[in-house]
Amino acid sequence: MVIAVLGAGSIGRRHAGNLEALGEAVELIGWRGFDRAAFEARGDIEAVVIATSTPIRLELIEMCAAHDWPFYAEKPLAWRVDQANAIHDAGAAVAERSMVGFMMRYHPAVRDLAARDLSGVYGFSFEIGHDVRQWRENWSFAGSYAADPEGGGVLMDLSHEVDLALALFAGSELASVDCVGHADFEGVDFATRLQLRNAAGCVGTVAMDYVSPVSVRRAAIRGTDEIIDLDFLAPQMSIAQGGDVKNVPYAFDRNDMFMGAMRDFLSLIRGGNGHGNPLMPRFDRMRASSLLIAQAWETRRFDGVTQMDMS
Repeated sequence: MVIAVLGAGSIGRRHAGNLEALGEAVELIGWRGFDRAAFEARGDIEAVVIATSTPIRLELIEMCAAHDWPFYAEKPLAWRVDQANAIHDAGAAVAERSMVGFMMRYHPAVRDLAARDLSGVYGFSFEIGHDVRQWRENWSFAGSYAADPEGGGVLMDLSHEVDLALALFAGSELASVDCVGHADFEGVDFATRLQLRNAAGCVGTVAMDYVSPVSVRRAAIRGTDEIIDLDFLAPQMSIAQGGDVKNVPYAFDRNDMFMGAMRDFLSLIRGGNGHGNPLMPRFDRMRASSLLIAQAWETRRFDGVTQMDMS
């Protein structure tokens, strides 16, 4: 039996390589020229990894559900609420054996946060930013999915942080979404800040941008008993309680997160329950995250314009 990876871009190639490293039979299939009828007629598909662009989600998840194929779908699933609901409804038949690719839930610091008592937290923030022009070698923003006014922009592209806020602070809801756009890319957010709140009396922010001249990825957790500052790029977590400060470094490779997620996916498709990560992004548990991201995209309010030179 074969695990098919649909989408031969960088993320598809990564997943295919990781599956092969785990000893799996893998077939990497580019989306261009994909013959759906021939694919559905095959009898050797065990599961499907969906690594296509975001607009190509619903039809493939419908296909997987119809054939009882568990799937691993890359994030984000959708940018509109009706799309997100349709996708989650379509995948219901295989939802308990499928996953969404929010691999930051496998970061060791995130797993440490999830194991802590966060009931006393009254405020949190997540931030990610980088200069989009320096993102990848020989990469053009203007020609990429990110520049598409329908479903593009930094909120969708860097949506991991939105998912993390909900994963760690369940029940978080939108209060506002404020964006900075660009004169040359109408409808595309280059910097976005979400204000969140929940019934437990906790408030927070999620900020993401394409503008920062220095790459940042960090979190700040403020509670009645301790304050936590986390630098995902170091990576290191600082925990202050009273007059004591404890610094916890993390030594790991970024691909470890992808491997951890793929190991859980393999466990699910073969009747297991994963490998003990309470934040495992199993598809049937991810509707709230999909909806929060889609609601934020639909709620965007453009309040400013960056003068970043994109030529």
